[in-house]
Amino acid sequence: MKKVPSLAEMLQHLIATMSVSSVNSAFDNSNRPLIDLLAEWLTAAGFRIEILPIPNHTGKFNLLGTLGSGTGGLVLAGHTDTVPFDAARWTYDPLILTKANERYYGLGTADMKSFFALALEAARGLTATDLTAPLMILATADEESAMHGARALAASGRSFGRYALIGEPTNLRPVRLHKGVMGEVVRLIGRSGHASDPRFGNSALDGMNTVMTALLKWREELQQTYRHPAFPVPYPTLNLGHIHGGDNPNRICGECELHVDLRVLPGLDPAELRSELARRVSVIAEVRGLQWSVEPLFAPIPPAETPADSAIVRTCEALSGHAAEAVSFGTEAPFFNQLGMDTVIFGPGDIAQAHQPDEYLALERIPPMLDILQRLIKQFCCSV
Repeated sequence: MKKVPSLAEMLQHLIATMSVSSVNSAFDNSNRPLIDLLAEWLTAAGFRIEILPIPNHTGKFNLLGTLGSGTGGLVLAGHTDTVPFDAARWTYDPLILTKANERYYGLGTADMKSFFALALEAARGLTATDLTAPLMILATADEESAMHGARALAASGRSFGRYALIGEPTNLRPVRLHKGVMGEVVRLIGRSGHASDPRFGNSALDGMNTVMTALLKWREELQQTYRHPAFPVPYPTLNLGHIHGGDNPNRICGECELHVDLRVLPGLDPAELRSELARRVSVIAEVRGLQWSVEPLFAPIPPAETPADSAIVRTCEALSGHAAEAVSFGTEAPFFNQLGMDTVIFGPGDIAQAHQPDEYLALERIPPMLDILQRLIKQFCCSV
């Protein structure tokens, strides 16, 4: 019977297994090789394995390993994918685990393939008879591109554990809430014509100027109306990030496109915000005789908030010595919360290393992370 490899060997294999996800098909990979690797190790550790294809996404899979049975329990979760990379900008080979400077270097060391090795190491030696509630290790697809894996789990409505920990890089500090992320495209279509006489056309660019003024006023209203003191930036943000219109200075602009980024506080509904955005655009467009549309650049990532008094929040605070925090980056937590799991984001990596050349995990972070994982397993899966 095969044995679970050592921690270092698991890390080596995880980093060496390409699992990039991207909205650009030229960079996108299937995550099946990494899923198969994890399935082999989980099987050797005594877990029951389920490989779950992602509907309508060929080559993409979630993986659930379960040790023990019953209700409740703990889910240790992570995403199998990494972002694309430029090997020429790395000092070390991104697909070879390199130990140097008291660090492990490699793509996914911090964000966040290493977490699977740590979760398996924390569970080493446990058997189903040791547990009074199930321990689950969950690996998802495409978090870095569109969160297809987590969205598929949420759509399934399936019940998993009572509590979940996502091992994203948080510097060994618990995170219980984050903002949602929306990307919206506003399009206006007018009528092109000769620039020498405005009667020849209807400028979409002039119309977009008025739209942008209205959106900046809306931004002020959002900031004055909604506050959440847990966040370093305690209000929703709206950024006008990209604009393109027209094709030549001597032509009236016939079409203009604006891309908007919104970071949404917990308690705000992305669908309602999009409706309000569309309403404000439509008022201007109709007055100016312009065609208009508002569409998502991607399916929004909802905001997430786990109650401060949840058992997993309080336990992670006690074990880490840090109060639970709020972050502005998005995770799979809202989809897990939709499935009835109180979710904490807690991992050994540093978000400053995520998506960067020479990504690394500091060696000193590994022992405390293993200790915390073992204590969480004991509390939520081994209590009488």
